Amino acid sequence: MTFQWTAVAGFLYGEIAVILVLCLPFISPLRWQKIFMFPLWSKMAVFWNKMFLTIIVLLIVLFLDAIREVRKYSSVHVNEKAANVNSSAFDHIQMKLFRSQRNLYLSGFSLFLWLVLRRTVTLLTQLAKEMASHAALETQVNDATEAAKKYMAENERLQEALSGKGDGKKKESTDATEEKLKEEVEHLKAELQKTSSAFHKAKTEVATVKKQSEGLRREYDHLMKEFEQLQQSLNKTEDKKDL
Repeated sequence: MTFQWTAVAGFLYGEIAVILVLCLPFISPLRWQKIFMFPLWSKMAVFWNKMFLTIIVLLIVLFLDAIREVRKYSSVHVNEKAANVNSSAFDHIQMKLFRSQRNLYLSGFSLFLWLVLRRTVTLLTQLAKEMASHAALETQVNDATEAAKKYMAENERLQEALSGKGDGKKKESTDATEEKLKEEVEHLKAELQKTSSAFHKAKTEVATVKKQSEGLRREYDHLMKEFEQLQQSLNKTEDKKDL
């Protein structure tokens, strides 16, 4: 195996290892986001797009070259077989054909897994952001609920004071005090209305975020199934090469 195809094989094995690590169930997307926020990754992110496109171009070139080699030796293989040449030449052509097919599988799987790796990292980042947003919205909803309960309690207390049903003690009321209490009641009603609106809005946003998170999880599971199928195909290819 030449140096370039040795490098492609090593790159393929590295891709498989990285994808397996990213798919570990006990490492949450939030933890991956913290890892991606390290200063080293922040510096590499500047060159990430350029590196991604460069590797894509190199893998496509190698993949096309492997296709050309397979077609070349396939035609030669058929012609030599039909011509009944000696066995050593036929075995040499068959060996060349096997190597070109091996290179085709290596470059093709490397190209596919490189795209899968990019998509997996993107999904993990989006899922981590959605989970953080969901937690923030839940905190906002809890705060809004507590504020609404507080305003409702104050509103009930003021209404009891206005209707003379306080704590059982007789209170002297004047027109000025009643007007002041009425203003406070109206103010509290307005605040309660705002809090209720914010509460309903937060609930709607939480439901939307949950739907988005479920969609991301479904897409993530779909990629996992594709990766398992690809790995099974790669194992079958390795078994054929061993035979």
